Amino acid sequence: MKKYYAQYKLQFIMGPAFKLAEAILELLVPLVMARIIDVGVKNGDVPYILKMGGVMFLLGAVGLGFAVICQYSAAVAQQGVGTALRRDLFKKINELSASDRAKFSNATLITRITNDVNQIQSGVAMLIRLMFRSPFLIAGSLVMAMALDLKMSIIFFVAGFLVSGVMYYVLSRSLPLYRKIQKKLDVLSRITGEMLSGVRVIRAFGKNRHETARFGDANTDVTKVCVRVAKLNAYLNPLTFAVINLGIVAILYFGGKNVALGNLMQGEVIAFTNYMTQISLSIIVFANVIVVFTKAAASIDRVKEVLETESSMAEGTRDTVNAEEETAIAFRNVGFSFTDSEEQVLSDINLEIRKGQTVGIIGGTGSGKTALVNLILRLYDVNSGEVLVFGENVKNYTYKALRGAVHIVSQGSRLFKGTVRENLLCGKTDISDKELETALRVSQSAEFVGNLPKGLDTEVEEGGKNFSGGQRQRLSVARALIGSPDILILDDASSALDYATDAKMRREIAALYKDKTVIWVSQRVSSVKSADKIVLIDDGRICGEGTHNELYRENALYREICDSQLSESEVSA
Repeated sequence: MKKYYAQYKLQFIMGPAFKLAEAILELLVPLVMARIIDVGVKNGDVPYILKMGGVMFLLGAVGLGFAVICQYSAAVAQQGVGTALRRDLFKKINELSASDRAKFSNATLITRITNDVNQIQSGVAMLIRLMFRSPFLIAGSLVMAMALDLKMSIIFFVAGFLVSGVMYYVLSRSLPLYRKIQKKLDVLSRITGEMLSGVRVIRAFGKNRHETARFGDANTDVTKVCVRVAKLNAYLNPLTFAVINLGIVAILYFGGKNVALGNLMQGEVIAFTNYMTQISLSIIVFANVIVVFTKAAASIDRVKEVLETESSMAEGTRDTVNAEEETAIAFRNVGFSFTDSEEQVLSDINLEIRKGQTVGIIGGTGSGKTALVNLILRLYDVNSGEVLVFGENVKNYTYKALRGAVHIVSQGSRLFKGTVRENLLCGKTDISDKELETALRVSQSAEFVGNLPKGLDTEVEEGGKNFSGGQRQRLSVARALIGSPDILILDDASSALDYATDAKMRREIAALYKDKTVIWVSQRVSSVKSADKIVLIDDGRICGEGTHNELYRENALYREICDSQLSESEVSA
């Protein structure tokens, strides 16, 4: 955390300094009170009482000013550190490869960037405001008590020892439970996320009660641990106050005897009582500080785990793509498997795609089609072999250069909250209205977007819930078309479209991208049938390449797929 604290050095120095100054003034108040009683009240000296009352008021006012400065410093550092942590966490999450990010669930990442950062912010505030003040007040009160009467100060040490024992008992048993709470909150967040994203499926299959029970069980687990912690902490304040109150009783008893013997003055007994009260309050505050620090420490470990995760994919340095190369994409002896999995997803892949070709990739579910195209964008790294884009290994490109040249429409059509225009532009600022219109026309989105209440400025709800599956797919295709990429990959991008709309969109894309490289990934023969080359994948291996007619004539698996989907006239059309 040092680099985050270093940004707020001034606040970390000023805050504790002014808080210590306030504590010093607070230690002087019982002495002033003692003088008022022993001198002013005893002698009936009203002017003296008013003068010392003014001193007490001045000490309080100056102390308030110091406290405000400290609070302001703590607020600035607290919010600043939290903002920087959330920014760096978000940046790190986006830098991680898909395989690296798979080490963390979405739920735990959300919890870490929100709840854990909040706990760290609380720790920062406590560090500035109370970390030094409480020990100083405890030590200062003991010193002041010893200065007043050494024998009477023994009561303070006995009380302090007993309170420390109470604190150790409670905290040693409650602190480990805070780590459990954070982990159980991850589970609760995951279940909530699954329920919200899959609410239609849950309702369709009548699983409402099952999911409610599952959430209830996870919620009960969190509650049980929280209750255990609360029960333990519930002992802290009553036991502490009991010890301190007994200490005050001892002070009044032995102090009264000393006053009667003339060894102490009445005001000094009051000062002793005030110092005991200060110690009790400071110990309780310090115990709460330790609890906050423990929560923050657990959260720091969880945040560090993400921040210190090194991406297994080092970004390249080449920031330009030579789109004039004749070979747009080449796979050379590529083998690939997901992290921590021994099963090969792709094996011995050798494939060449020429610039300007339209290529169809077809195969059954789980055959490796999506994994193949994801390697082109370097969403994953190959285990063996290499993937080339325009003659250069994808590992040598910067992500910006590679993904600026290659656009993809993935299977899951994802829209984000905002307007239709914002979803299409994705942060780009150099796109003209004409390009937007072309992308909408080619993707068959122009008509329904034109009928929206505000057109391109119509609001998109979270996840695009106010659009149908087909509309989301067409808008996703339009987004990929914007910027005129050199390579366009459409991975089951028309699965939710009817055949007529699908065919029309393919014709429009073929006409617009006749000089570009287009890859259609589909399980539909009709979507890839007219491609310049069709690549048939089965069980992670390429088991056929050629045109539709060539494969139908020579490849039994392709012929079987065609016969299951097309009529005899459609096969030869």
